[in-house]
Amino acid sequence: MSEKKVEYFRHNLNDDDIALTTDVLRSVFLTTGPKVAAFELRLAEYLGHGHVVGLTSCTAALHLALLRYGIGPGDEVITTAMTFCATATAIIQAGATPILVDVCPQSALLRPEDAEKAITPKTKAIIPVHLYGRMVDMRGFAELAQRHNLIIIEDAAHCIEGQRDGIRPGQLGHAACFSFYATKNITCGEGGALVCHTEEDATWYRSARHHGISKNAASRYTGTYQHWDMEMMGWKYNMDDIQAALLVNQIDRIDTYRSRRQAIEERYRNLLANAKGITLVEPVKDLEISSHHLFTVLLHPNISRDHVLLQLQENGIGCAVNYRAVHTLKYFKETFGFKAENFPVANDIGNRTISLPLYPKLLDNEIDYIASVLCEIADEALSVI
Repeated sequence: MSEKKVEYFRHNLNDDDIALTTDVLRSVFLTTGPKVAAFELRLAEYLGHGHVVGLTSCTAALHLALLRYGIGPGDEVITTAMTFCATATAIIQAGATPILVDVCPQSALLRPEDAEKAITPKTKAIIPVHLYGRMVDMRGFAELAQRHNLIIIEDAAHCIEGQRDGIRPGQLGHAACFSFYATKNITCGEGGALVCHTEEDATWYRSARHHGISKNAASRYTGTYQHWDMEMMGWKYNMDDIQAALLVNQIDRIDTYRSRRQAIEERYRNLLANAKGITLVEPVKDLEISSHHLFTVLLHPNISRDHVLLQLQENGIGCAVNYRAVHTLKYFKETFGFKAENFPVANDIGNRTISLPLYPKLLDNEIDYIASVLCEIADEALSVI
């Protein structure tokens, strides 16, 4: 194997982020405290609406949002078959049943008209996923929810910066959930957040993220000691000040990062426009701003994806698969009896997709190298079919 030339991902933490985190490490308070509060306020200001609650993961945010609206055993929640498995497992963790729906073959996004066909008397909510950085049609989902009296919880793990038809994540849904995992557009290694509409909702989430107790550590141990009580069933989902310190100033740079990722995607699209054996996912349309979180390509059905992945790695190029369709994963097949043909579009995308490096520190000559190697590998693979 050749020496690694291009990593799949490089984070954007800078010296200021590290210095702020070091300040926290030298302080008295490490858990949920003033830095989390500052991050929550800054992210709400960036989104332009709502109340933000810092959490341990996007999965935790999805789980709590379902519980906030009383969704549990006997209920069905519709979501997409083309997403990371956590979207569906959060539904299971809440005690409800995930109902998967196939996706648009051009964009890989869940469409309101397809979700509507899956609604039954047991349906209580829909979790649309803003995949690859593009938002779904939230105006359509909001209208659908109003007609059927459903809750909409947005999985915005890929889409903190996204807009569609003038709408941001969380504006039309009942809540939107974000991820700050190691490969996300802003990151603290792990971590997540949720945006909701009212202070009452935010207060509930802040209690639920911390065992359901009435006061967090910051309020208990700063100033005069205050007794606490456990008022509801809760979980251990609270973001800490170390994570928040890493995140808070990245928000000021987030649109600069997004612009660079957009330029990288445009360069990829130009370089791969006429590539043999490679199909590109639908680009952003008018009235859309994508987060450009992932750049994925689809291989010709007769090309072995494993062969291409191996060849990319042997040429020093990091790569990934985002995602194998949820219904093809072992747990879901064994638990729900899914078959590959149940959701043919998601299955096809899941079998053919490859994610290429996409991050602000990626250089133009690295993009050119990746595209050149991929074209050569795909062309060779086609020639022996």
